[in-house]
Amino acid sequence: MNMHVANSSAATSTCRLCGADIKHSLVDLGKSPLCETFLDARQIDQMEPFYPLHVLVCDQCWLVQLKEYVAADGIFTDHYPYYSSFSTSWVAHAKAYCEMIAKRRGLTNGSFVVELACNDGYLLQHFPPLGVTNILGVEPSANVAEEATKKGIPVIVDFFGVALAEKIKQERGEADLVLGNNVLAHVPDLNDFVGGVKLLLKRGGIATFEFPHLQNLIEQNQFDTIYHEHFCYFSAIAIDAIAKRHGLVFFDVEEIPTHGGSLRVYLAHEGVEEVSAAVKALMAREERLGYKAVALYSAYAEKVKATKRKLLSFLIEAKNAGKTIVGYGAPGKGNTLLNYCGIGPDFLDFTVDRNPHKHGRYTPGTHIPVRPVEALDAARPAFVLILPWNLRKEIVAQMRHIGQWGGKFVVPIPEAIVIDPEDGL
Repeated sequence: MNMHVANSSAATSTCRLCGADIKHSLVDLGKSPLCETFLDARQIDQMEPFYPLHVLVCDQCWLVQLKEYVAADGIFTDHYPYYSSFSTSWVAHAKAYCEMIAKRRGLTNGSFVVELACNDGYLLQHFPPLGVTNILGVEPSANVAEEATKKGIPVIVDFFGVALAEKIKQERGEADLVLGNNVLAHVPDLNDFVGGVKLLLKRGGIATFEFPHLQNLIEQNQFDTIYHEHFCYFSAIAIDAIAKRHGLVFFDVEEIPTHGGSLRVYLAHEGVEEVSAAVKALMAREERLGYKAVALYSAYAEKVKATKRKLLSFLIEAKNAGKTIVGYGAPGKGNTLLNYCGIGPDFLDFTVDRNPHKHGRYTPGTHIPVRPVEALDAARPAFVLILPWNLRKEIVAQMRHIGQWGGKFVVPIPEAIVIDPEDGL
């Protein structure tokens, strides 16, 4: 199969890491609104901006990327509605990380820890009980940063880059640990961001980042993790290119289950850490699978179309049979799925979410009402479509009681499957 060549406007794009011309397309999901712009009743009767979701591949450094259709400060506003603490399993994951890294690096009250995109303090709150009190969060969205400050965490409300790194370094000194969970993909100016990390990091310090692994996005058809907040999609090969470009070494890696399968990568200044066997093995595996050749990427678009057809076929059959379907969750990834597949209130009566900031609002583009979780029990639907499928175990465990009225769960990715609550996962 020939690699689909990007359209003429995309063909003039340059890679945000290495600057090479980008000529290849991974997948075009059409146009979609910003995935976290939940609307109020007044707004659903107004014009809504839609932006292209066309993902490109650099055939030089192999960074998979979305053009900057929307500036980051147009996404991470004072009303950004994502609060990390509403996911119990995510907070537990963050706590386990803090305990692990404090022990692994021997962190003490003399260590300086900086989290980039600290959100509502879901992670940094776990360091002080471990005796690591010199902490700092950086978070561009003022409303979620305020929640972190309520937890006693000092936060700088700003975007991170070289300029802010210099300021922090002058005022607080160099960091022993810089970390960022699910932030690297959100950065349009990757070189400024990673350059800031290098500047802020102590000679013997390390940086860790977690992000969904590109291999899972492709192999498990996780196309709904593509949205305008995610400017980049990373393989280990791309991370190695980023590190080398900035005089850093990608020295260790863990494959972790979060967000449908993520990497936790460890970076340090060159000459400080030895590259682990795990990094060498993962890089070799990706190369063997074809992540340094355009052929691998060319087949992806057809897999995405097949998943769309299968989900829509299920929903149409269920509705034709008179079944009630509601959604569980209102995550960003859900809005990519809903808009790409054209799923609105004609299929889902409503969706529910634990985050009260979304209640009474409507999903962007598709205008599905978002209600409290209790609304699901009142409606007693035949099917519950789990939109944050990466949390399906947590959700099925919390909502197993839907089986009392014969309700079943539907998971859309990697393809539509039905789960009986009695059977579990």
